[in-house]
Amino acid sequence: MTYALVSLPFLAVALVVLLIALLRRPQARGRRLAAAGVAFAVLVVLTAVFDNIMIAAGLFEYSSAHRSGLSVGLAPIEDFLYPLAGVLLLPALWTLLERPTRD
Repeated sequence: MTYALVSLPFLAVALVVLLIALLRRPQARGRRLAAAGVAFAVLVVLTAVFDNIMIAAGLFEYSSAHRSGLSVGLAPIEDFLYPLAGVLLLPALWTLLERPTRD
């Protein structure tokens, strides 16, 4: 099994929850999606920096047999699916669990 196949269920769950949140609360789209985009950009940079440092230090390694072959420095591209899932899932859950405001 590849690292991407391990990551895909998490990403799929995050996408389903995001879709439900966008369908139930369409008014929450604009600013929250923009904020999620900024958060993802920050997480990509942090993931790239710290994964490369940890791999270079020998704290862990990835089997080349289970990688897609694409990487950012030493970090396999599959490592970036978890931050993406988190950035999609957390704002979606926040949107779904938020109490409606009275206008």
